[in-house]
Amino acid sequence: MKKLIIGAALGALTTSAGIAQDWDKVEVTSEPVAGSVHVLYGAGGNIGVSVGDDGVYIIDDQYAPLTDKIRAAISALSDKPIRFAINTHYHGDHTGGNENLGATGTVIMAHDNVRVRLTAGSFIKAFNMKTEPKTGAALPVVTFNDEISLHLNGEEARVIHVANAHTDGDSIVHFRGSNVIHMGDTFFDNRFPFIDVSGGGSIGGVIKTAKTALAIADDATKIIPGHGKVTDKAGLEAYLAMLNEVRTIIGGLKAEGKTLEEIQAMAPLSGFDAKWQTNNENWPSMFIEFVYTSL
Repeated sequence: MKKLIIGAALGALTTSAGIAQDWDKVEVTSEPVAGSVHVLYGAGGNIGVSVGDDGVYIIDDQYAPLTDKIRAAISALSDKPIRFAINTHYHGDHTGGNENLGATGTVIMAHDNVRVRLTAGSFIKAFNMKTEPKTGAALPVVTFNDEISLHLNGEEARVIHVANAHTDGDSIVHFRGSNVIHMGDTFFDNRFPFIDVSGGGSIGGVIKTAKTALAIADDATKIIPGHGKVTDKAGLEAYLAMLNEVRTIIGGLKAEGKTLEEIQAMAPLSGFDAKWQTNNENWPSMFIEFVYTSL
C-alpha cells in the first residue's frame, strides 16, 4: 500500500520531485509581480526575476533542459545578462539550471547547507529518490549562514535563511522596494506541502517561516510561492492557518499513542478545503507522514 501511495504521490508532484518530462512541451511564461520583479512559470519551482539598470538576477532556475527557454523568457524582459541566481534550497526543480548558468558567468548563491547537500548528493526518502553529487559550475560559489543582501536595480533584496522548514537550507527573499517576498518551497499555495523531512525539514519550521514572512508583509505585499500562483498576505495567512490546524490534529493523535498507519487510516484531513487536497487522493496521507515524522 505504501508503494502505491508513493507512486501516486510522485505522479502528482512531478514538478516538485524532479520526474522526467517531455521538456519540449513545457512552456515558460512570465508575469509582472510588482516593481522590478517578475515571475516565471514553467516546470518546477517558480522563478523570481529582478530586472533593471544593473542587470538581471533570478531566484531559482528550474531544470537544466529548460535553461534556454528560461533565458528566452528573460530576454523578453531585459537584454542584460543574468548576473546572479539564488537557490532557495537544494531540490533539482530549483537548482537544475545551475550548471548551465554558472558555466556562462552567472554567480550562483545559496545557504551553506544547499552547497553541502548538492556536493554530497542526496536521498529524498519520501520518494525513494537519489540525486548524484554535483560539481563545478552546478554548485553555489557564494554561500551564507544567516542573511545576505543584493543591492541592485534600485532596491535591496534581503535573502533570509529559515531553519528546518521545507529543508535545512531554505531561504526566502524579500525585495524591499518592490514589496515582494519569494518563499521558495516553504510555501505551496495550491496543496498540502511537501516537507523534506530526510533533508532536514519539519512542520514546525514551515509554520515558523510563514510567521516570519507575515511579519515582513503588509496588505500590499505580493508573495511568490514555490508552487502555485502569486498571492498576497491573506493567501499566506490561510496557508498558515491550515498548517497550524494540521499540526494540532496530527500532534494530538500522535500524543494519544496512535501510529502513523492508524492516523492515515482515519483520514483526518478529509474535511479540509479542496484547495489543499490536489487531484491525488493519496497526497493527504503523504502529508500526514511528513507532519507525523517531524513532530
